[in-house]
Amino acid sequence: MTKNPTDSNLQVQLGRLTLPNPILVASGTFGYGREMEKIVDLSRLGGIVPKTITTEMRVGNSPNRTVETSSGLLNSIGLDNDGIDAFINHHLPYLSEQSAPLIVSIAGSSTEDYISLASRLAEQGGIDALELNISCPNVAHGVDFGSNPAMCEQVVRGVRNSCDLPILAKLTPNVTSIVEIADGATQGGADAVCLTNTLLGMAIDWKKRKPILGNDVGGLSGPAIKPVALRCVFQVAAAVDVPIIGIGGIANLDDVMQFLVAGASGVQIGTANYYDPTLTMKLLDQIPDALREIGASSVTEIIGTVKSNKSQD
Repeated sequence: MTKNPTDSNLQVQLGRLTLPNPILVASGTFGYGREMEKIVDLSRLGGIVPKTITTEMRVGNSPNRTVETSSGLLNSIGLDNDGIDAFINHHLPYLSEQSAPLIVSIAGSSTEDYISLASRLAEQGGIDALELNISCPNVAHGVDFGSNPAMCEQVVRGVRNSCDLPILAKLTPNVTSIVEIADGATQGGADAVCLTNTLLGMAIDWKKRKPILGNDVGGLSGPAIKPVALRCVFQVAAAVDVPIIGIGGIANLDDVMQFLVAGASGVQIGTANYYDPTLTMKLLDQIPDALREIGASSVTEIIGTVKSNKSQD
């Protein structure tokens, strides 16, 4: 596969974290990278975010775990993973050898869990940043830290004080004010915030009179949630001084460019990986031409350049 064109500067900065380009893959949709190496040139990615890991192995939620919806996907996986020991011993050696930045996603049920995970990972080497999954709707306590500004600040600060790795806080849209939560993450020391995780949703088999998902409810992703995620990025970019990674329903070049001008410094491709696993490669080929079309020579030139209609009243 061809490398990124050299006539456009695709590099972006997320606090202390430098990414070669703004196209990353979202946790939970790309496995541990190894699964995709035959169809995606991993070296071209702006960042790899493997499946979220927890302290202990988790078997996840009861089936059904996924159900397709109109313009989206409901999932209730429940953070199924083999735990940090298996990650360090089996997955990290492979991931750390890849040239793309490695951002490890972690989740816990207490601040102490996050601190312990972060401390152990920081000792390993080969990791470029941590993504704090404080917004998963499919596990107990999954959104607690991401729905309360004070708790969000507490867990981010705890991790910040326990390790030197850049910290990305992945936030939930299932709140009254995403700006307040993002401000809490920033006050805690987050290098960037990821907006957003999935929207809480439900599917029902009316003939059986039962929810389709084994956990009754799950996280909605895909194009259906893009307007919500875009709104979150726009609002946070206007109110909080923190770099942003946009997540939610990104399926084509226009989606990427919309998130960038709204205020995101990068984007994560999630659900689209399931039906178009080479989308990231296509986007990387297309971004330079899109920049030239609007007279820009770098991604950083266009970040947060959207003009609100309100300011023109």
